This record gives sequence, structure tokens and C-alpha cells, in this order.
Amino acid sequence: MLYLSQILSRPIFDARNEKIAAIYDVLVKYGVDEYPPVIGLVAKFGRRNFFIPRRNILELGENGAKMSSAKLDLTPFERRDGEVLLGKDVLDNQLIDVDGKRVVRVNDVQLIDTGDFWRVSGADVSLRGFLRRLMPKGFYGSDRPVEVIDWADVGYLATDTATVTVQLKSSKDKLSRLHPVEIAQLAETLSPIHRTEVVESLDNEVAADTLEEMSTGAQARILEDMDQERAADILEEMSPDDAVDVLGELSDQKAEELFNLMEDEEKADVAELMHFDHDTAGGLMTTEFIVFPRDLTVGQTIARLREMAETPNMIYYLYIVEEERSWKLVGLISLRSLILADPTLTLESVMRNKFQFAHPSDSAEQVAQTIAEYNLLALPVIDDEGDIAGIVTVDDAMEILLPKNLQRRLPRLFG
Repeated sequence: MLYLSQILSRPIFDARNEKIAAIYDVLVKYGVDEYPPVIGLVAKFGRRNFFIPRRNILELGENGAKMSSAKLDLTPFERRDGEVLLGKDVLDNQLIDVDGKRVVRVNDVQLIDTGDFWRVSGADVSLRGFLRRLMPKGFYGSDRPVEVIDWADVGYLATDTATVTVQLKSSKDKLSRLHPVEIAQLAETLSPIHRTEVVESLDNEVAADTLEEMSTGAQARILEDMDQERAADILEEMSPDDAVDVLGELSDQKAEELFNLMEDEEKADVAELMHFDHDTAGGLMTTEFIVFPRDLTVGQTIARLREMAETPNMIYYLYIVEEERSWKLVGLISLRSLILADPTLTLESVMRNKFQFAHPSDSAEQVAQTIAEYNLLALPVIDDEGDIAGIVTVDDAMEILLPKNLQRRLPRLFG
């Protein structure tokens, strides 16, 4: 096992044991193997940097490197796609430790000889790793603890080197092991540009869920920095009320551009909410809810639910309307009550026909108070014609009632 700090600046010898250069950096190939292989060394001689491929390296260790021949190719070094310099691109940068669910700083890089050559095996994030680089060999002592993050758990590396492949910066499969709340919390500890890259690396659905856990200001900055088509795709996956909020945070021109790129169905859901003031029930509600006609049986309703291609993320209640293709609300039933009901009974016979509701013009604070007072998970919003226009969910209501410093905890309490 080696650490990067133990070989940087060490001498390079040719086959005749003559010193010809020093190790300037170590080059690895990223994006294919979970543990990136070393593909060569960047050597420094005077002001010239040149590349020595792995096939020409006979030995590599704390004493430096030894070549298998005396021939050198002094062509100036140029990095290719997927190639990462461990010293320049990795050292002193932040990474997301997926297993530990935290952001840490890379103090050293661990390398292991796997038989075919050396591979990156981990990132040393301990104080000892930092001291190893600063102090002469042996000075930092051997009793200090070492904490090495397995490279398989590195979900993102916050490097500012523009030429580094995006595969180094993030791994959708690794980050997807985390809950969107956790991804959002980790991303918000990074700089804005790295925060955007984290979201960009996720698939659209997870990216949308992650954005919804961030502040509206952060959402807007991320979407502004992204490719417009991709930003529109993520907006389509967001809840309509959240999409309206973030569009309202953008400039009018940017909001219009993204809105026009959205698919017709999602665009219609968003447009339906855009004319409401944000501090009203209409501005707080979402159009993601499910209605069924009252003459449907419990068994038929459950069967329809199973057949639905898409359902809201959280189904608290089912809303009962007069008839098919009607929005006239006559009752509601909780999902739990539906599952426990006799499957032969109609919805009309098992629904609650007395319930709390709001009007689109009611104040958002009044709606939140109603939800809290009656211990509701969602509150239907009914317009002047008696049609259900949307619902206000408990998490949105609590954001109004709770102090700002407690709002960050909402996803853990209600998510």
C-alpha cells in the first residue's frame, strides 16, 4: 500500500539507475472501474512535464519509480478524456462520502498494488493524512488514527479542474443510495457550481425530489446554471406548486423559456397555479391529487389505483366526486380506511361527507392553522362552483407555521 504523498516529488530512475526526473503527479483512468487504475506518471524535468506510461514503469514505491528502459518520450504531457491527476484534481478537494453521508476533505490518496499494477483504493480524510504531506517521513508518528474512505463510496468529488471528466465529479448510482433529503443537505454544503453538478448527475425524478428539499433560491440558481432542456425535464418531475415557486424566483425571461420547454400536460398543471398569489391557499396548493366517482365500489377503486401509471408521491386521501369526469367534491376517504373497507361497498357509503376545506382566496396562514388545528395530512381547496381545485399538504402548511430554523427538519418529520 502507498499514499500519494509518499511518492510525489520522488525521483524517477531509468534502467541504468540514473535519476532522470521526479514524479510530478499520478494519472489514473476514471469512469470504468470502481477502483481507478494508475495508467502512468507525469514526470517533471526542469520546466518540462512529460508522460511515462504504466508499461514503462518497472517499480513504484516510497523511494520513487524505476523505468524498464532508458528511452524517454519528452513530448509535453496532455490529458485526455477520463484521465484524472490525483495531485491536481483530488488532493485538498471535497468529496461526498456516501456511506458516511457527509462531505469531507481529501488529505491524501491511498493506492494499493493489486498485482496488475496500482489502483486508487481510498481517500485519507484524517489529520494524519494531512501531516503525512507536511512533515518529513516518520515525523508525523504512527500512533495517530487513519481514516480512509473506500473509493467505492465516493459519490462526488468537488474538483474545479474543468478538463476532468464529469464521471469523476459524480456517480448517479452511488448518490442514489442516499435519500433526496440527504443529497440536498450534502449538496448545500458545497459551492454553488458543485451543487449544480450534484443535481445534474441524478436522474430527473431524483433530481426533482432533491431540489424540492432545497430553498427556492437554491433551486433557482441550480436551474439557471443547467442546460435549459434538462432544467425543463426536472421541472416536469417536480410538484406543480414547487415548480410554480421556483419559476417565480427566476427572471421573467428565464421562467418563460423553461415554462415553454415543458410538456403540455405538466405545463397545464403549472399554469393552473400561476395566477394565484403565493400567500393564499391557491398559491400553496398542489394539483397532485386523486379523484374517484362516488358510485365506484371499494374493490373497483383499489383496482384502479393499482392500474394507474403515475400517482402522487404521498396519497393521504382520495377525493370523491359526483360522477366520472366531474370535479364536484362530495366527500373524501383516507387510504387506510379504503383498504380496510368492505370491497363490495360503494365509495359513497364509506366516505366522509363532512370535512374541512379551504377556498383558493383564503390566506395561506389560515389554511396552515386549519391543518394544524384538525391534525390533517392534507386539506382540499374548493372553488366557487364546489369543484376541487387542489390540496394543501401538511409539509407545506408547516413551513408557514414553524420558525425558519426548524423548517429544515420538516422532511425528516413529514417526508
